[in-house]
Amino acid sequence: MRALLLSAGLGTRLRPLTLTTPKCLIPIYGVPLLDHWLAMLLASGIERVLINTHHLADTVRRHMRQSSWQDRIDLVHEPELLGTGGTILANRDYFGGRAFLVAHSDNLTWFDVGAFIARHDARPPKAMITMMTFETDTPQSCGIVEQDAEGIVIGFHEKVANPPGTRANGAVYIFEPAVIAFMVGLGKPVVDICTEVLPHFLGCMVTYENHAYHRDIGTQESLNKAHAEYPKVFGQMKRG
Repeated sequence: MRALLLSAGLGTRLRPLTLTTPKCLIPIYGVPLLDHWLAMLLASGIERVLINTHHLADTVRRHMRQSSWQDRIDLVHEPELLGTGGTILANRDYFGGRAFLVAHSDNLTWFDVGAFIARHDARPPKAMITMMTFETDTPQSCGIVEQDAEGIVIGFHEKVANPPGTRANGAVYIFEPAVIAFMVGLGKPVVDICTEVLPHFLGCMVTYENHAYHRDIGTQESLNKAHAEYPKVFGQMKRG
């Protein structure tokens, strides 16, 4: 299976930090965020990873040339942002007509990649998407998921004031080729996953719950929490 790490964001909520450092390379305990992702995915059965660039693209390219994983990394530049779904559309041949993993790389996360793929492989026949979810301590800032007893997503509430729960979309997915076919049918190059793709697949998405760790580092407050949590959480994982 191949993967796409969406890494082209401007990181405006983290300025001035992101004026000189791309959001995807912000260090967490001295390790750039993208390196956390690459170590997790490429050591766990993902064949190759595609990374899209836009803001401070030269910095990302230089960093990837020094990566120990460079032979399994591909970069694609977006002069103009295409949206999360638009990046998939523009690079759909990369996935070879097979299921693929796509993730927002502006999260610090750890999960069992093999178990995530196994959950997708064992999904109900109607499910075309497997969505990673997690328990959030800030539900009003997330996309909150409602699911049935089978784990099928039946409702989605994106950043509402009083969401019905704390199970959130982790912005890590496995998509079947049918999802790309749907996006092609929209007939436009710029597509957003959350607002245009996920609503169409309600009833056709299954969840995988991340019990290990997940935090969006999109604000200074959440970045500070990630730094504070990292030694305990990731130290326990390494010992385990």
